[in-house]
Amino acid sequence: MKKRFAAIVLIILIAIQFVPYGKDHKNPPVVSEPQWDSPKTREYFFRACKDCHSNETEWPWYSNIAPMSWLIQRDVEEGREHFNISEWGVKRENDGEEAAEEVREGEMPPWFYLIAHPEARLSKEEKKKFITGLIKTFGDKKRDDDHHDED
Repeated sequence: MKKRFAAIVLIILIAIQFVPYGKDHKNPPVVSEPQWDSPKTREYFFRACKDCHSNETEWPWYSNIAPMSWLIQRDVEEGREHFNISEWGVKRENDGEEAAEEVREGEMPPWFYLIAHPEARLSKEEKKKFITGLIKTFGDKKRDDDHHDED
């Protein structure tokens, strides 16, 4: 019974490799980039965020193996849709003013990304500098919302 179950699982794992979603790893061209407040902010961004929030994604080997390829493709598509520095000023839906809040609250980069990309983990001091740089570069929606509440 165990051998039969293992065989079925193996057949399914092989079969899902033929699903085309998640295998097209072409990066669209970089159209424009924001005016960074400093080279250090850009460096932190490219270290911790660029794979999902730019058109300069580095696709790891496991991004070719389903079902990981599906998850990674979805994360990159969603990340680019909400915030893509490679199309800065071109897409209206770039949510740059939320970037500092996402990092401040520990939502970005996601914990599961950090497992495979330990270089994306910022020290407390780096994170503090990065948040400050993001605010100077993109603004801060949370602070803007708090300011509007006072009006």
